Amino acid sequence: MTHRARLRSGRTHVGADRGRHGRAGAVRVPVVLGTAALLLAGCASIPDSGDVEPVKASPRGGESQVRVYAVPPRAKAAPDEIVDGFLEAMTSDDPDFAMARKYLTDQRSKAWQPEAGTTVLRDAPAAAAPKQPDGAEPSGKTFQLYGDQIADVDSTHSYEQVAPVPYTGTIHLVQQNVGSEGKEWRIDDLPQGLVLGESDFQRNYRSVNKYYFASGESWLVADPVYIRQRIDPTTRMDPVTQAVKALLDGPTNWLKPVVDSPFPTGTALRKGTRTLEFDDRNGLKVPLNDKAAKAGPDQCRKMAAQLLFTLRDLTSTPVGRVELQANGSSLCVLDGDQAEEFAPDHSAGRADTPYFVDQEGRLSLLASGGDGSSEQSRVRGPFGDGTVKLDSVAVARDERRAAAVTNGSKSLYVAPVMAAGELGQPLVTSQGVGAKDRLSAPSWDGHGDLWVADRDPAKPRLLRLADGAGTPQEVTVDGLGGARVEALRVSADGVRIALLLSKDGRTTLQIGRVERHGSGADTQVSVVELQAAAPQMDTVTAVSWAGPSRLVVVGKEAGGVQQVRYLQTDGSTSAASVLPGLNQVTAIAAADDEQQPLVADSEDAGIVRLPTGANWQTVVPAGSSPVYPG
Repeated sequence: MTHRARLRSGRTHVGADRGRHGRAGAVRVPVVLGTAALLLAGCASIPDSGDVEPVKASPRGGESQVRVYAVPPRAKAAPDEIVDGFLEAMTSDDPDFAMARKYLTDQRSKAWQPEAGTTVLRDAPAAAAPKQPDGAEPSGKTFQLYGDQIADVDSTHSYEQVAPVPYTGTIHLVQQNVGSEGKEWRIDDLPQGLVLGESDFQRNYRSVNKYYFASGESWLVADPVYIRQRIDPTTRMDPVTQAVKALLDGPTNWLKPVVDSPFPTGTALRKGTRTLEFDDRNGLKVPLNDKAAKAGPDQCRKMAAQLLFTLRDLTSTPVGRVELQANGSSLCVLDGDQAEEFAPDHSAGRADTPYFVDQEGRLSLLASGGDGSSEQSRVRGPFGDGTVKLDSVAVARDERRAAAVTNGSKSLYVAPVMAAGELGQPLVTSQGVGAKDRLSAPSWDGHGDLWVADRDPAKPRLLRLADGAGTPQEVTVDGLGGARVEALRVSADGVRIALLLSKDGRTTLQIGRVERHGSGADTQVSVVELQAAAPQMDTVTAVSWAGPSRLVVVGKEAGGVQQVRYLQTDGSTSAASVLPGLNQVTAIAAADDEQQPLVADSEDAGIVRLPTGANWQTVVPAGSSPVYPG
């Protein structure tokens, strides 16, 4: 009988002792590897000494350095052993899942497509034979799979987080002749793709941003997907090659309507390419098929920029340069510094500076040290001289203008912050009775447009002001279902918006796709295909963009305490994403540059920041509305 085991130092043989210890089917080996070896080689040697220690399947929290080596079914294995062995073999890196296929009938082995997608459960799937009268299923055995599904990954590697829902699947076994062993139990029907517990998924997969251009623009948009941590069992590609292939395959279905890719149609890696290696200067040559030869010089530079930004997630040191090749000839070469002109946050050469509203209601720069005296750091113009008392603010990404909500959240103004000027008339006025039923904090997108929500129960609206001026345009939001927009943050690329929606006493976080049709003053904008970004949270208090595809979120799960944590826009997360605790957080701010510290407003501690590797530190004892440009 096979077993799952963790090998420690000491002598043993993989699969030699197959006495039953929990679930059958594989050997787990802890592995310690250098970063480069783990990334590119994807392999490890097996200890040749030590004790065999049985462990439970898919321990909560995962063992990232554990490798699973699948073993074949033993002779005359019982049906439940076959099912358990197969479920365990699915968690391995076995080439083409060859060992897992040994648990299937010949016909089902040929038809099974593990690359079709991955169902992610909170814990490893449990299997049980349903109770039924003897002889009720003479031709085979049926097992039900159980668990709580938390996510789904489709064939394009796109991850979709879901609120935990019951998962059920069916595995059916029959007896077939297996060589000289005679009849053996084998699986002849099962769910397509993989079914993994969360810890096994996190051990085998990693999130990577691939990049495409915002439609009609010159800046990149992050498109997160999941690839294998090591060699992909199906394609036999290393992680770098997997990421390049995923980029060439095109954007995920959700993002596709709002991005472009300059790669000529049909461009792919040169046939047979499974490994891409960096040279001693951290440069990479990428061999493409002959379709890529159609690209002109400027088009090729954009293609190389897509690759450079995509590969940054996979290397511990910056990619020096990328050279694209087709038909054995060089198409173009782009250095990492040259690619900055296409940066997703348009921030080449710009330092992000945090701002806040001081206790007198004036817009101020957040000082880098000391007590952050707002008197010394107030901005110029009407927002800094006390002409009007501010409730909430948003500073434009070029830091020349700011938008402010004033007068008990009733009025929205735009004014310069670099020079003195007149306040002018409000651009938006809410008719809501109280502050909570009036205007939300505003937000600027990468196009220079200003967004704000009017929360008036009699006429709730999401509004956009082109270039932060003129008549506000109402933006339709598909799929609201009666919910009201409480707060919003638009991404630097301008194609995604984070919305806090309230309904039935709950405030949830949704990510919407921003679609633009037309040009100039005739541009029509809508928000479509809302996706839950934090379904595990019962209430979300605040949110901010914290990079190309990452959010920092303040909220709590049902019955839990308030948490500050990072989430990917697809909803995926990990235990490492939980940040140090902070009480009574009402606002959170993060820069597009992920190296900048978080800034928050805590009712207990005032305006605080979170430097790298440290805990929250009070910068200003009293203030509100901390923001980075955007």
